[in-house]
Amino acid sequence: MARYIFITGGVVSSLGKGLASAALGALLQARGYTVRLRKLDPYLNVDPGTMSPFEHGEVFVTDDGAETDLDLGHYERFTGVHARQTDSISSGRIYSNVLEKERRGDYLGKTIQVIPHVTNEIKNFLRIGDDEVDFMLCEIGGTVGDIEGLPFFEAIRQFIHERPRGQSILMHLTLLPYLAASGELKTKPTQHSVKELQSIGLAPDVLVCRSEHPIPEKEREKIALFCNVRKEAVIPAYDLKTIYEAPLAYHKAGLDQAVLDAFGITPAPKPNLARWEDVMDRISHPEGEVRVAIVGKYTQLEDAYKSIAEALTHGGMANRTKVRAEWIDAEIFEREDPAPYLENFHAILVPGGFGERGTEGKIKAAQFAREKKIPYLGICLGMQMAVIEAARNLVGLANAGSEEFDHEAGEKRFTPVVYHLKEWVQGNHVVARKVTDDKGGTMRLGAYTAHLKDGSRVAQVYGEAVIEERHRHRYEVDIQYRDKLEKCGLIFSGMSPDGRLPEIVEVKDHPWFIGVQFHPELKSKPFAPHPLFADFVRAAVEVSRLV
Repeated sequence: MARYIFITGGVVSSLGKGLASAALGALLQARGYTVRLRKLDPYLNVDPGTMSPFEHGEVFVTDDGAETDLDLGHYERFTGVHARQTDSISSGRIYSNVLEKERRGDYLGKTIQVIPHVTNEIKNFLRIGDDEVDFMLCEIGGTVGDIEGLPFFEAIRQFIHERPRGQSILMHLTLLPYLAASGELKTKPTQHSVKELQSIGLAPDVLVCRSEHPIPEKEREKIALFCNVRKEAVIPAYDLKTIYEAPLAYHKAGLDQAVLDAFGITPAPKPNLARWEDVMDRISHPEGEVRVAIVGKYTQLEDAYKSIAEALTHGGMANRTKVRAEWIDAEIFEREDPAPYLENFHAILVPGGFGERGTEGKIKAAQFAREKKIPYLGICLGMQMAVIEAARNLVGLANAGSEEFDHEAGEKRFTPVVYHLKEWVQGNHVVARKVTDDKGGTMRLGAYTAHLKDGSRVAQVYGEAVIEERHRHRYEVDIQYRDKLEKCGLIFSGMSPDGRLPEIVEVKDHPWFIGVQFHPELKSKPFAPHPLFADFVRAAVEVSRLV
């Protein structure tokens, strides 16, 4: 039976619950324990799949096709444990499940209420796989006191009460604001936050206090006294230069020891932190620097491309190089020549996205990279833009484009070298989709196999002939243009097992130009950089040495 750690937040949002959860998971692994991390989100969307990146940041995709919160990306990057559909739940999914059961008659005519029916559904979710690991870490989104979070907090209260004593603890993150006028850290917001938790029957065992200033010993003692926790369980959390410092910083602050003490695990196994010491050494002591331009559409919000930014960092670590990623709005290139913006970069990356806005700029970025022999990585839409660019400028299809843009505009304007994917093979069955289908959860989602062409650059990069990568898209490059494109030097170097869906393209006689239909950034980790990102940064380093 797993021990449960529930992670909640108070005072304000965006304190770093996801990062603290991920770091704690990594520290428990360093002591030899197995872990799984979960996210419970109080919003009413069934999942974040249909939410704008401006609303919720990046959508993280699991191997089994779940569209989840970006915190699951942190969980995977820090622990290496692949997330599953059962590791992410929202109020929308919970209520949807309850209402489906009510419609089927599963509740035998009873009146359906938040307690016990909604809370029971949440508890059922929490119990999934609790015999598989030593520790289950469950992060609750939002802030204590939010009205939509109350069913989750009540379910946790019941869950802790129903399990054997000492099998569950609560870790609460709060903020200690600093008042410059009085020159003091204020503990009152933390006290009120804990009081709010206590009012709904929950008491924290460990307090993690975010602060921009050192927390004096007397303030820790005061927090411990008024919040009814041991002083050693009041853990300071300061701003860090890099998120990958978090495991070592939290260990130094005593977080993992406080958690194990709360469970009564003594003596606790000693941690082996060599992995994280190596990670920090690679980040802290780079031997060079490269500049990578990310030409995208959500550049005002870096969380929209969170996994890409982290995967570039991992690629830099593999090469002991600092990657300076700079975000450029693709729409600028629809009005201006891209050369002045891009000529000082060592590599160009065009990420995924949806909709026509900014795509002409992305096409110009792909053209610039191809013609100027600059390393280029196109991901999902970034691959499709590279194919459209080649179709226009090499094959001579002047109006080559994507069906996606015609569907959006409601009129036919392009020759569709990228079309709406109507069916594909998933496992042992064929999945069929129509343009008019609901948007949520209807894309080609999750892990699919690709076969790499012998002698291709990607086969060399991966070092194997068959790979498995995660997808999230509705539109696909049309295979009927393959021959014309390959005659012009755009090679289809990765294909689905049935040979119908292009997975990877690369430009012949180019230092490094690869487009992939999948999202390699989702599988990259600081201690295991994704091969594509590692080699992309290596190619950028080669360019930097030539300049």
